[in-house]
Amino acid sequence: MPAMKTSESILQATNPNIQNSEGLFFNEIFLIIALISFVILLFMEGFKPYRRFEHKVAKNSIATNTSAFLFNNLILTALRALSLFFIAQQFANVGILNTMQNGPVKWLLTFLLYDLTIYLWHFASHKYEFLWRIHKIHHSDKAFNVTTGFRFHIFDLFLEIILKCIFVIVIGVNAYLVLAIELLEMSFIFFHHSNLSFAQESIISRFIITSSLHRTHHSTLRSEHDSNYGIVLSIWDQLFGTRKEVVPKKIGLDLIEAENLIQLFFLAFLTEKQMKNLLHLIPRGKR
Repeated sequence: MPAMKTSESILQATNPNIQNSEGLFFNEIFLIIALISFVILLFMEGFKPYRRFEHKVAKNSIATNTSAFLFNNLILTALRALSLFFIAQQFANVGILNTMQNGPVKWLLTFLLYDLTIYLWHFASHKYEFLWRIHKIHHSDKAFNVTTGFRFHIFDLFLEIILKCIFVIVIGVNAYLVLAIELLEMSFIFFHHSNLSFAQESIISRFIITSSLHRTHHSTLRSEHDSNYGIVLSIWDQLFGTRKEVVPKKIGLDLIEAENLIQLFFLAFLTEKQMKNLLHLIPRGKR
């Protein structure tokens, strides 16, 4: 019997397909959930949107956001998966939770720590100029719809890969678990970017980030969009005093515009201060 257990252990250690079949199953389930939620929310937006944007603005938003998604994922999907699995294989046994038995308690703790980590990263992306330079691309959308969840600069997503690798090392969890949580959070990203209003949204927003909270986060006013940094749970904004409940008059950034993928990419190399200085050099003409 001991010899049999030893051989099984060796087989599991040398065959990641056996060791991670459960994690792969959850990845597939959460991916399907994310895709279904995207389609449903997109349909609901078209049928009864919370706010109607100009046709040209909405059309450019969806086209630019979708092209950004295709471009970014074409380049980064393989890199994200390979880097996470490599790091997990080398270091996942030294982190905080590595000795904890795999199961619901570990999954819940990992989710809470992951959601908190992304909250802190999001907060930092607004507070530090270098990070804001690339994160502002997400805020440059003049409309607000489910595809806005795709609107990120490739450098922003690349830095998140590094962050997630560090998370795997520090927390000590399987890469499949991190990817499963990432896919689950994708559904919430679609949800809180949707141009919709829901019944009892004020009650729901006490627990999770809703469209009304995240719409404030996309306000043109910096005093308003420097708030509501949560991705899934709204508790972090409540704990750290960054929650704000207002209805923004305008969405997007005043001086920053991007109507296609090329503009979206190069805006990361131009700050709002530089844009203001550039506008001062342009003759305004007679009024």
